[in-house]
Amino acid sequence: MATLIRTLLAGALALASLGAITQKVRDQGYTDTEIRIGNLMPYSGALEIFGQIGKAEAAYFDMINERGGIGGRKIRFMSYDDLSDAANAMDLTRILVETDNVLLMFGSFGTAGNLAVRKYLNERRIPQLFVASGDEHLNQPSVYPWTMGWQPSYRDEGRIYANYIQAFYPGKKIVALWQNDTFGRELFKGLEQGLGKVAQNIRVDIAYDVDDQHLDGHVSILKRSGAEVFVFAGVPDNAAKVIRSAADHGWRPVFILNQMASSIETVLRPAGIENATGVITAAFLKDASDPAWKDQQDTGAWRSFLDKYTKAGGKDDAAAVYGYAAAETLVQVLRQCGNDLSRDNVMKQAAALRDYQAAALLPGIKINTGGFRPVEQLRLLQFDGRSWQPIGDVLDTAFADTSRK
Repeated sequence: MATLIRTLLAGALALASLGAITQKVRDQGYTDTEIRIGNLMPYSGALEIFGQIGKAEAAYFDMINERGGIGGRKIRFMSYDDLSDAANAMDLTRILVETDNVLLMFGSFGTAGNLAVRKYLNERRIPQLFVASGDEHLNQPSVYPWTMGWQPSYRDEGRIYANYIQAFYPGKKIVALWQNDTFGRELFKGLEQGLGKVAQNIRVDIAYDVDDQHLDGHVSILKRSGAEVFVFAGVPDNAAKVIRSAADHGWRPVFILNQMASSIETVLRPAGIENATGVITAAFLKDASDPAWKDQQDTGAWRSFLDKYTKAGGKDDAAAVYGYAAAETLVQVLRQCGNDLSRDNVMKQAAALRDYQAAALLPGIKINTGGFRPVEQLRLLQFDGRSWQPIGDVLDTAFADTSRK
């Protein structure tokens, strides 16, 4: 860890750094010419794929800076590699706060790392905004008023799948393969809670590690259960493997896929379009590889952003959309702050977004931050072999909020 910290201090991975500044940074993390924003991402290790989100956010801030920044101030995005290990979160956050003098922490990835630094940041009244996790415990404004999530909760996503199954496949046998971490457990818990008394229809569920080499064996076990509905919760690479494995076993259940692993380009194509046709997910963001959004992909802002993202090594379209939308939301908050960039005002403005629709959100889905849960809507979609087709209307995840524990 000491070597890691020395390396960071000597040559920090500041993806959108503006270089050395001559003006002393105020205690609040900004000057007349720049705003310092801190972030942690897994740029290496088991969760490296999600480090692409940080590269996308850096590309978005670069685009904003080229257009004059925010009120004449450029964004300095200081994003450090936590090596996919939440144990590094506290030391790296201390560096960002106490040495780099960031104004706020934004969009850090993962549940465990964000929970580890939450008390530290709240005690110092430093905004911990739009964390990249759907864990419900990261939205507790009465206890932690300086911490705010961004995406829908994993548990609510699971409840939506449960409601869909009950509405369209009542009485059918269900199996689940879920990633053995906070994300997977929360989504599976939501599935069970949503099913209520009929959770007994879950005949088999298997928890697996993100680097599990036996996914095919798990699929074989699940198939033998005779289940007609298969719920998967995991990372994109594993989702593609599992879809292909089910097809190789001659098994075509109703396949429900978590939204984090539903990209056409990075999941469904590698799985085989013929194997992925018919899969269902619940999403809140547009899929950049979906031809339904082709006209929007030709806009100047998106093309400028993609150019910067690919030059920075970006290669994941789902991460690109997530990073674009999250960064766009933060920029909106900072613009609302005007010239008052005190941390108190940053939190005030962060909690004041009303019916804000970031460009990358699906139509009808809006951001409202009054309850510290910015995105509380999802839309069920089914892949038809070419594009995602909506199933019904936009769903407010709060409708299933009756059994939170």
